[in-house]
Amino acid sequence: MPRYIMWRFLQAIPVFLGTTFLIYFMVFAMPGDPLLALFGDKTPNPAVLEQLREQYHLNEPFIVQYWYYMTGLFQGDFGTAYSGEPTTEILARTFPVTIRLAVLALIFQSVAGIAVGLVSGLRKGGIFDSSFLIISLVFLSLPIFVIAFVAQFVFGIQLGWARTTVGSGAPLQDLIMPAIVLATVSFAQIVRLTRSSVIETQQLDFVRTAYGKGLSRGRVIPVHILRNSLIPVTTYIGTDFGVLLVGATVTEGIFNVPGVGRTLYQAIIRGEGPTVVSFVTVMVLIYLLVNLVVDLLYAVLDPRIRYVK
Repeated sequence: MPRYIMWRFLQAIPVFLGTTFLIYFMVFAMPGDPLLALFGDKTPNPAVLEQLREQYHLNEPFIVQYWYYMTGLFQGDFGTAYSGEPTTEILARTFPVTIRLAVLALIFQSVAGIAVGLVSGLRKGGIFDSSFLIISLVFLSLPIFVIAFVAQFVFGIQLGWARTTVGSGAPLQDLIMPAIVLATVSFAQIVRLTRSSVIETQQLDFVRTAYGKGLSRGRVIPVHILRNSLIPVTTYIGTDFGVLLVGATVTEGIFNVPGVGRTLYQAIIRGEGPTVVSFVTVMVLIYLLVNLVVDLLYAVLDPRIRYVK
């Protein structure tokens, strides 16, 4: 196992370098001068503009700019936004909010999706199964912004159960409705994935053997059926965490969540390369770490899986 973990870390190095290089190239290949956007309609002083270009190394070739960024990155310096604020301060302010939102969404979709998928798989063809197949299909068909606006109108305005926008500091109770909205599409995917996996697992020989030995359903379902059915679900949930971090842009915009998605979108519009690349770099690191944890969970769910390199 330690050798496998070390091997995965070595594999992550070229992925990390390639991703940061690609993102850095795409951001700085965008047309326009990002420094001019800082002045709005005003005409900047040429001397001030040249000083800013020199300060942010914008007068250097692309590969030199990338070298400066990576050198600072390995020293713990994520750069400075064109507004003068260190990127680390922006990360410290926005990432905890988005991580809380993503974790809440992950909990909602995992617990509800696995529970509903398990019952649907065990009661294949019943009213419960048919109803949630239709509900999951509706969630998969609707764009996330439609679900968000409907949730705001029904639960926020009509029923008054939740705030329509997230308050200052993004308190946990304000993030519940955005998290549920963010989790709807993945909830539908997990329901269908768990259902199909449970149906397939029930037909395997070891399940029939367990029943043949006289084990009760209360023992067979959680230990033999559910545990073995969770392997493909765990893969989806692990990869979906990274998707939730990146894909929360629309939800954060609608509910006014001061998180990564909204900040990243504003940075792209303004052409703030250091901010965009730093945010994406942290996301890549989180995504690689989550995928490693998911791979290690396979051995917990199925003892037959062993990692040997």
